[in-house]
Amino acid sequence: MKQLYLTLALLGLLSPVARACDICGCFMGITPYDNQSGISLMHRYRIFNGYQEFGQPHQFFPAGVQPFAPSHPNQDTGYGHNHQGDATDYEAYRVVELRGKYFLAKRLELNAFVPYVMNTSQSNGRQLNTAGLGDITVFAGYHLIRAIETMGVQSRLILGGGLKLPTGDYRRTSPSGQRYPMLNQPGTGTTDGFVYLNYIGSLHNVGLSLNSSYRRSTRNQFDNSLAPSTASFANLFYRVALGSKWQIYPSVQLYYEKTKGEMLDGQLTHEHEMNDALLGPGLDIYYKNFSLNTSAQFPLYTANTDHPASAGRMVIALGYSFKQTKYLLKGRPPGA
Repeated sequence: MKQLYLTLALLGLLSPVARACDICGCFMGITPYDNQSGISLMHRYRIFNGYQEFGQPHQFFPAGVQPFAPSHPNQDTGYGHNHQGDATDYEAYRVVELRGKYFLAKRLELNAFVPYVMNTSQSNGRQLNTAGLGDITVFAGYHLIRAIETMGVQSRLILGGGLKLPTGDYRRTSPSGQRYPMLNQPGTGTTDGFVYLNYIGSLHNVGLSLNSSYRRSTRNQFDNSLAPSTASFANLFYRVALGSKWQIYPSVQLYYEKTKGEMLDGQLTHEHEMNDALLGPGLDIYYKNFSLNTSAQFPLYTANTDHPASAGRMVIALGYSFKQTKYLLKGRPPGA
């Protein structure tokens, strides 16, 4: 199929665990299904390790880290949030997320993400694992430009926004009764609003997608919140058709995120401040209505902080798109 549509997801990457599950982020899987509702199951892995100020190297899979699920989903071996430059320190954030997309009309889509969060933080040889339902995200996107019928050249411009809801647990405490840090919790306890703009254009088999988002959050009952954050994503891809049923999209993906970190009582603490750029390959495979989306990005630039540095991220998703021919809203906007 010649039409190209980029599945956008904002804040889906925005797991409530925040920092390494991408305080502000988005995942895009290229798909040939145009205006098709669908469901997908996605796994995200984000890893931080190595202190830049001590010249320590970063590892994508540090010793003892399991990228898909921790050995002990909920366990505290005496963890204390205290960064002293231990080379074995790391923070691993994993999310398994059920995603649904439904087109109300040719130009209007609704999305919902339900995440299950699995966090691991190790500091000075002591480890904390927390797992549970995360913060659910809902958002809508309107397709301002939908030029997909032009032979050889297609383009889309999508404007949208939504909310991340405080459905995850953010009150977990240590055996001594002390509440764990905000970003070690499965949820944040905050309601976050966000907006995004996504453009995708293609010329024959070559395409480029650009996405940028901005997000703000409320305070939770402990007066914790995250500072306003931005994320941008660029995806350069190429379409390879293998017969009538198979399509493959190799790509190069650039991911950039920035936030000033946590806030307490409305004041910045600069905890988990981030200014990172990541670059890496992607590969999306489509067979009939089924899809497999994969990508991995590695540090291109990481601002120096007193926390373990960003060492990369990985995304794997399985999806199914329905053959949608009818829409709940049947009106046709001008130019549709």
